[in-house]
Amino acid sequence: MKLKEKVAIITGAGQGIGREYARRLAKEGAHVIVADLNMDKAIQVANEIKELNLKASAIQVDVSNEQSTIDMAKQIEKQYGKIDILINNAAIFSTIKMKKMEEISGGEWDSVLDVNLKGIFLCCKAVVPIMKKQNYGRIINISSAAVYLGRPDYIHYVASKAGVLGFTGALSREIGEFNITVNSITPGPTYTEIPRETVSEIQKKELLKIQSIKKLQEPSDLSGVVVFLCTDDASFITGQTFNVDGGMTVRL
Repeated sequence: MKLKEKVAIITGAGQGIGREYARRLAKEGAHVIVADLNMDKAIQVANEIKELNLKASAIQVDVSNEQSTIDMAKQIEKQYGKIDILINNAAIFSTIKMKKMEEISGGEWDSVLDVNLKGIFLCCKAVVPIMKKQNYGRIINISSAAVYLGRPDYIHYVASKAGVLGFTGALSREIGEFNITVNSITPGPTYTEIPRETVSEIQKKELLKIQSIKKLQEPSDLSGVVVFLCTDDASFITGQTFNVDGGMTVRL
């Protein structure tokens, strides 16, 4: 119970990796706020957690809409009196079609950046004032190891996730004096229940070949480092990026 009585918001937690984060933090004693644009999925995950006699609730949020993120933060503060943890996980990825740069429209570029990068900015903007008042907070921004691979045909996605790293470092400088840490995680290819038409079985095998650890990455492979960064064990770590990809890339 490393996170007993902590109030934790996890965006995009209605499915996939976010669902795993929510379940793991709840098992560590946190009251998890499953925040998702799809309220039905958010309620489903919250109910799954409550069936385990753990604490969870669901809230609808559009991370790309400033008023929606403000309303989320206000509602949670009013109900629980605090916000201890923010995990910025919501992102557009599985629905992206692989395209060359010149085939991507300005509108498509904007839609990816609005969720994947602007969404993190807006959620932090809404939550940080509450964390400042309580002089405590843990913020974890989910980026992607695709940044290091320079993966082609996803240039808007890669650009958005690279921006997350810069945002993390800058924000950590701004709010460290308030006992708020800000770190990021770069997961490797992680396979969930969400279908991904852009990843074939052949591609999976090729990606696996370049990993040091020879197994397909699952959401549970990421939850340990997330929990660590939420705890007091990581209270002196901020502005850092933790790469979790089974050794697909080696960061010095």
